[in-house]
Amino acid sequence: MNIAIEKSSARGRIIAPPSKSILHRYIICASLSGGTSVIDNVDMSKDISASLKCAQALGAKLKHEERRITVTGSYGKTVSGHVRFDCNESGSTMRFFIGVALGLGVDSSFYGSETLLGRPMGIYEDICRDQGILFEKHPDHIHVFGKLKPGIFEIPGNISSQFITGLMFALPILDDQSTIKIIPPVESGSYIDLTLDAMDKFGIMIDRISDTEYRIPGGQKYCCTDLVAEGDMSNAAFLDAFNLLGGNVTVEGLNPDSLQGDRVYGDLFSRLKDENACIDISDCPDLGPVLMGIAALNNGAVFTGTARLKIKESDRGSVMCEELKKMGVRTLMKENEITVFRSKYHAPEEPIDSHNDHRIAMTFSVLLSVTGGTIVCAEAVQKSYPGFYDDISSLGIKVIKNL
Repeated sequence: MNIAIEKSSARGRIIAPPSKSILHRYIICASLSGGTSVIDNVDMSKDISASLKCAQALGAKLKHEERRITVTGSYGKTVSGHVRFDCNESGSTMRFFIGVALGLGVDSSFYGSETLLGRPMGIYEDICRDQGILFEKHPDHIHVFGKLKPGIFEIPGNISSQFITGLMFALPILDDQSTIKIIPPVESGSYIDLTLDAMDKFGIMIDRISDTEYRIPGGQKYCCTDLVAEGDMSNAAFLDAFNLLGGNVTVEGLNPDSLQGDRVYGDLFSRLKDENACIDISDCPDLGPVLMGIAALNNGAVFTGTARLKIKESDRGSVMCEELKKMGVRTLMKENEITVFRSKYHAPEEPIDSHNDHRIAMTFSVLLSVTGGTIVCAEAVQKSYPGFYDDISSLGIKVIKNL
């Protein structure tokens, strides 16, 4: 789908979509419980749909009613035979459920997009090799077979926290105690906090010895519970970004005490108003595109901690530099740093390409409200925020779909 954004201003009140990060965690915990859980405020994005399908593959029973999901868990019972997990493009889904499959000892194949299968999986490969567990990478899937043994797991802290979360889901259901030791520096630590909070709500105890060490008793069982997912700070940032471009938008449904790492977006937006801003995004990489975009239309900025942008849905740092160039914006990209220079921006000279990345599509939807322009592969927003274009239209942004 291609869309055009005409020059327009956003005004009004809007409810933030539910947190995708939290929903992934609630779905997995509920699917491992021994009863029925009700999760309210669910948005059926492609990533959440992928996690729900994987929960069903594990034996959970699901009922979907409007914005509510009822999950009857499988109580951690090992399913018989080979299990296929279809993860679509969701890195969280794949890395979380690989951990769960290893904890249960399920013979599993994980399928996903070419981009997803190209993401690093070295942490799991190393663990499986050390424990004699099968881990095979094929062109179209990953095959794992074998049961994780309790023990001490040392994980580098500068890789995706999704591996740590996957292990945290698995280790409590093993027979004996395990320990996770994170080798500093720890990046994306807020996502570990989200995992601990979700697991606590489902009755799982993890002892936090320090910010880099967690002791996990074995023999635990997930309990069922009823929950409401809070608003998504990551996607709220795109709605709030209109305020930096002359809009007047109030984003509702957010938890001011949220553990979500991207809750910092408001503070970072404020910093972009200053000249010579230097912002470290190592703990909030999903905010990278929108921060770079807003900087481009204001005073510019230097962004550090950008190396991990290479392993998202697209090579986000490179893609942002490429697409901003179409608007006359100069950038300088280094290994772990990107400079966005203050530039005389203009309407793009050719269509903006989302590179099938939802955060690229949403970023340029915001920017084009100032200049006007076209986005190709705009349907990428379905991954995390399927109602995005309808929502910004309700705020007054002129969106023309299906060009």
